[in-house]
Amino acid sequence: MSSHPARVGLLFITAAVMFWGIMPVALKLTVGVVDAVNLTWFRFGAAGLMLLVFQALAGGLASFKQVTKKQWGWLALAGVMLLANYLSFMVALRYLSPGPAQLSFQTSGVFLALGGFIMFGERLSRFQMGCFMALALGMLMFFNPYLRFDSAADGGDVLIGVLLIQLSVLCWCTSVLVQRQLAGVLSPTNILLVIYLLGALVLLPTCDFSVWQPLDSEMWSIVIASAIATLLAYACFAQGMKALPAGQVGAMLALTPIISFVCTDLLVHAGLWRDMLQAAELNLLSKLGIGVIVLAVMSVQLKPKKSLNSKRVTS
Repeated sequence: MSSHPARVGLLFITAAVMFWGIMPVALKLTVGVVDAVNLTWFRFGAAGLMLLVFQALAGGLASFKQVTKKQWGWLALAGVMLLANYLSFMVALRYLSPGPAQLSFQTSGVFLALGGFIMFGERLSRFQMGCFMALALGMLMFFNPYLRFDSAADGGDVLIGVLLIQLSVLCWCTSVLVQRQLAGVLSPTNILLVIYLLGALVLLPTCDFSVWQPLDSEMWSIVIASAIATLLAYACFAQGMKALPAGQVGAMLALTPIISFVCTDLLVHAGLWRDMLQAAELNLLSKLGIGVIVLAVMSVQLKPKKSLNSKRVTS
C-alpha cells in the first residue's frame, strides 16, 4: 500500500469520524419530537434519494447491469445488517444508559480488525495489538463517570443491554466488511445507494408520518442536516476503507464518542439548547483517558502489517 492512498484514506476516515461524532448531538435534539424509527427512515430515505439523483445525472447507474445475483445477495445482506445495527442499538438503550452503551460499542474496533484478518488476511503487529489494549484502558478511563449500571432494574437487564450492544456491533462490522468485499464490483456510492434505499423500504411500513407535523423550521433544519451528515459520513467511510486496513479504521472510530462529548460541551457552554443537552462529567481520570485514547489511535497507525494476500481490493 503506497503512502499516498493511505494518507487519502486517513483523511476520509477522519471526516467520517467527525460526522459520526457530531451526529448524536443532532439526533439528541430531535429525539423528543421524532422517534428513532421514523428518524432513521428519513435519514436513509433522504440519503438514498440524494445518491439516486446524483448517480442518475452522472451516469453511474449503468454499473448495476454487471452485478450478479450472488452480489445482489451480498448487497442485501449489507443493508439488512446496517438496519439491524440501528435497531438493536435502540433496543439496548432500554436497558443501558447512553454512557455504558457507547462504551460497549467501542469493541467495534476489535471486531473490525478480526473481520479484516478473516476476510482479507490483514494482520496487526504486536505493537498495534498493544495499542488496542491501551485503547481499551483509555475508554474505561474516559467513561468512568458513566460506568453506573444501577439505573437498570437488575444485573440481568444490564447483561441483556450489553449483549444487544454486541449484536449491534457485530451487525455493523458485518455490513462494513461486506461493503468492502463489494468494492471491486460497485463504487462505494452505488453500494450506499442500495443500502439506503433498501433500509428506507424495510422501515416504511412501520413509519408514522404524523410525527413530522409538529416540527418547526429549526427542527427540520436539524433533521435535514442529520440526513446529509449520514450520507457524507458513510461515503467518506466507504472511501477510507478502500485504502486502509480494517484494524487502523477500527482504532480511528474510537475517537467518535469523544468528539460527541466535546461538541456537546461546546454547545452547552455557548448557551445553546441547554434544556436538551447536558455537559459531560469529565473528571481528571476522564481527561487522562482522552490522552491515552488519542495516543493509542495515533500509534496504531504506525507500521501497519501488509495483507497476507497479495490480491488487494480495488475500486
